[in-house]
Amino acid sequence: MSSPAGSPVLQIRGAGLRRGDRELWSGLDLDVQPGELIAVLGPSGSGKTTLLKAILGLVPLSSGEIVALGEPVHRKGNRRIGYLPQARPLPRETSLRGRDLVALGVEGHRFGLPLRRAADRARVDELIRAVGAESFADRAVGELSGGEQQRLRAGQALADDPRLLLCDEPLTSLDLANQQAVVRLIDDHRATGAAVLLVTHDINPVLEKVDRILYIANGRFTLGTAAEVLTSAVLSDLYGAPVFVLQAGGRLVVVGAPDAEDAHHHHDGEDHA
Repeated sequence: MSSPAGSPVLQIRGAGLRRGDRELWSGLDLDVQPGELIAVLGPSGSGKTTLLKAILGLVPLSSGEIVALGEPVHRKGNRRIGYLPQARPLPRETSLRGRDLVALGVEGHRFGLPLRRAADRARVDELIRAVGAESFADRAVGELSGGEQQRLRAGQALADDPRLLLCDEPLTSLDLANQQAVVRLIDDHRATGAAVLLVTHDINPVLEKVDRILYIANGRFTLGTAAEVLTSAVLSDLYGAPVFVLQAGGRLVVVGAPDAEDAHHHHDGEDHA
């Protein structure tokens, strides 16, 4: 069941998350509207990835509730929720073809199994064209660049035309051209009315596309537009320490925040949070 037109795609009420005896955050209220792109920022360990896992039904909240597409989240998942993970290179010995990776999103087959229906094969071809992967779709994915692999993952994530797209560090380790390509794919899908929640350590590649920012740090969070959130005063209050937001070469740089260097140049996942 999809949420009715005009109602929030995602509703989070009074949500809290704990990891062991540590509270990551609590009291989170968030409505995400159709066509809205919200960036989730914060240092490593702040609970950004865990928030996406909670929306996917993989991690239980310690308090509160999450309703996605009109239904409470549950472990069995919802095919109308797409997931685009971090751009981690697949092993070079991975032999499945690019189109096989995309096909996993269409029918969910294990690696290498052929699609049975002509309609499914046509959908894979359509997705490959949409992500600009025609020139490498029949090559082994282990031989492809990180950017090429990430375009294929985007095709897989968009296979069911998700109305809510969750992106977990989708631009990490990509060069500028591939960052721009993946951002364009995400933004094009958002233009269909889908909502997007995008976890990132660096806001700059998506700054012009973002509607609001959820910034999580030090067990607390703030929510608002980029102009409202990305200020020295707001982030200093959030971190409880002097933090400065500077403009340099057309980019925003956060200086002085704990974990600030990781927050903008971090290439590992956030499995610990």
